Parts: sequence; C-alpha cells; structure tokens
Amino acid sequence: MDGYYAFMLIATALVLMMTVPALALFYGGMSRSKSVLNMMMMSYVAAAIVGILYVAVGWSMGWSGDIESGGTFFANPFDLFWLKDVTTDTYIFVMFQMTFAIITAALISGAVADRMKFSAWLLFVPLWSLIVYFPLAHMVFSCTADSLICGRIGAQDYAGGTAVHINAGVAALVLVLFLGKRVGWPRDKMRPHNLTLTMLGAGLLWFGWYGFNVGSIVVGDQDIASEMGRTFANTTLATMAAILGWLLIERLMHGKATSLGAASGIVAGLVAITPAAGAVDIEGAVAIGAIAGAVCAWAVGLKFKFGLDDSLDVVGVHLVGGIVGTVLIGVFSTSDGAGGVDGLLYGGGADSLVDQVLGVLVAVAYSGILTAVIAAAIKYTLGLRIHEDDEVGGIDLAEHGESAYDLHQGSFSSGAGTTGVLAKSTAPLHKTEGAEA
Repeated sequence: MDGYYAFMLIATALVLMMTVPALALFYGGMSRSKSVLNMMMMSYVAAAIVGILYVAVGWSMGWSGDIESGGTFFANPFDLFWLKDVTTDTYIFVMFQMTFAIITAALISGAVADRMKFSAWLLFVPLWSLIVYFPLAHMVFSCTADSLICGRIGAQDYAGGTAVHINAGVAALVLVLFLGKRVGWPRDKMRPHNLTLTMLGAGLLWFGWYGFNVGSIVVGDQDIASEMGRTFANTTLATMAAILGWLLIERLMHGKATSLGAASGIVAGLVAITPAAGAVDIEGAVAIGAIAGAVCAWAVGLKFKFGLDDSLDVVGVHLVGGIVGTVLIGVFSTSDGAGGVDGLLYGGGADSLVDQVLGVLVAVAYSGILTAVIAAAIKYTLGLRIHEDDEVGGIDLAEHGESAYDLHQGSFSSGAGTTGVLAKSTAPLHKTEGAEA
C-alpha cells in the first residue's frame, strides 16, 4: 500500500495544479486584457477559502457517516470538525477530496468574467461550498447506502460528472442570469486576449486530470493496477476524440478549426469522461469523447441565441459535457468496469440509463435551486455586480488597482510598484536626441 499512498500524494498535487495555475491560465487567457488578473485571482482565492473550509467542516459533511447510514443529503458537519479523530494517514484522502471542492468552485468563475464584484465572489464561494458542493459531494462520493445519487438512486459517477461539472455548470448558469450581460455584449467583440496562455492552461489541465480521474480509483477487491490502466487510457483517448469532434463541428459551422476550439475540446472531453472513466471500455471512451466534443462545440453557440452571456462558456462545456458523460454511462458502461453494470449497448437494458438520468436531474435541481437562493441573497444585500463605469474601465483596475500589462513604462507613476522607478531610470535615454535605441 505504500506505493498507493505515494501515488495519491502525487494525484492530489496534480488536482491542485489544475486550479492553480492551470485553470487560472486557461480562463485568464480567454479573458480580455483588462480582466485577466481578476479572472486568475478568482481561482486563487477559491483555493484558499474552500481549502480551509473543507478541512473545518467539508470532510465531515461528506465523509463522517458510516457505510450503512451517512445521511441522504449530507453527514453531520461537526462529527469530524477540524478533522477531529481523523487519523493522519487519512489526511491524504482529505486533501485529495479538498482539491475537488476547490476546482468545482473555481470553475464557476469563468461564466462571470468582467463584471462580478470581488467582494461578492469572496462571499459566494464559502456559502456555495457549504450549502451546495459539500452536500452534493456526499450524495456522490461518500459511498454510503443512504446517500442520494450514488446510494439510493444507484447512478454511477466515477470522479465527479454530477458533483463537480454539472454542479459548477448549473451554478454558472444561475449566476449569469442574476448578473445579466456584460456592457456591449454581444454587439462588441470580446475576444480572448492571449490564446497562448489558454493553450498552456488546457495542456496543464489535461496533465492534471490524470490525478483527477486515476486518483479516484475505488479501492476494493479488484486489481488496482488494472483499474488504473483502464482509467488512464480512457481519460487519454476520450480527450483525443473530443478534440477531433470539436474541431470537426467548428469547421463545418464556421469554416475554421481554431486553437481555442482545440483547447475547449480538450476540456470538453475531460469533463465528459470524468464520470465514466472507470465504467466504460476504450471504445466507449472514444465514443463519449467524440460525442461530447461535437455536442459542446454546438452548445456554446446557443448563448447568442438565448441572450445568455456565459463569458467563457462554462455552461456550454461543463454543464453540457457533464450531462453527456454522465448519461452515456447508461449506454456504454460494461460489467467489467468499476460499477459492474452493463449499459444499454452491452445487454444491460435501460435500467442503468434511467439511473443516470435521475442522478443528473437531482444534481441540476439541487444546485440550481440553492445557488439561486444564495445569488439572490447576495444581490439584494452586498450586490453582485460592479458599477458600469468600472466594467468599461476594467475590473482589474477597479477591484485590484492593478493591470496585467504595463504598457506605459515611459510615464512616471507615483503609485506603489516599480513603474515610477523604471520611468526615472530610463528618462535620460528618452531626453537625449540621437541616442541609440
């Protein structure tokens, strides 16, 4: 088991890397230059807030119940308060699940780029984690007989299609509805400011996702190496298929296959295979990836049809991709997989498909209703959105007093930082006529 614990330490570090810096880079590059720091900050502070909150009560809410009775929606938040009575060897698994909670909250931020108050985000993240994520994680990951989604309903979710991706996608949709459209959207073009950062972030997400999926292996009587191999291969091949599926639809619809499409296809494939990674064979993984890539590529364009300003396509990728991957378990799962259930195409009938659909509906309803309550409470007290003038000027400057790119080094600044020092040191060069460049 020493090797297994060593692997779990690495897997945990990989999943944490998926948020900082991978998701921050992915979203930051997709943002406008005047919003990139705020976008990245939302990921970093989500890690800080959710991590501490998870150790305080999150682990207890998700995992303190025993296998026979752990609560339908969540376990007692005070049974293992601040990891009371939790053995130090279990800390590895606490930290692993903590990284899931962190990235789920951070994923939401992409939908609200450019316009959500930073103070509102700082309040939303802990409230949403306590009320929405921790209970849904219990319903999916706790493995107790009474937990709703994977216990009572019997849906399969290997690594978080419902608790992570559908949950984050629904929350993103709700926040977008409460916040409204960005100033000038969709009239003004709001292109990504640095696709190099986005491509780098997508690659790091793919790398980190092996910790996400392979680290979620179910330890039991099965051959651990066999399950790790299946999960690793499925994650890889589904992602490859999704890139191709996205680019094909993009080419057919818009005439171009873009780098942003490739990066988005990576994420769509990873999202879709997350719940199915241990349940399907290689053929099923390729099918799920290709379907998810194509469907998500089509779905992201619907925001213009419905007037929904989902800034960085969280709904189109995570909600849609999560639903595709979770539902298709009922079609492609095999009895050789972790769940031991044959899907529709493998002679298992429609029972598994029904279970998967019910699991999706519960996740959507639970997340949607309670996120709306939280968003409304913040909107009508603290307020959700920055002032229109601040949005036009740039949320980085308005909320953080900074800009990502110093484009005026030749002018003196009396503010904090090195801009003024640099300007003073280079002033003689600018004043000397005929000086060499």
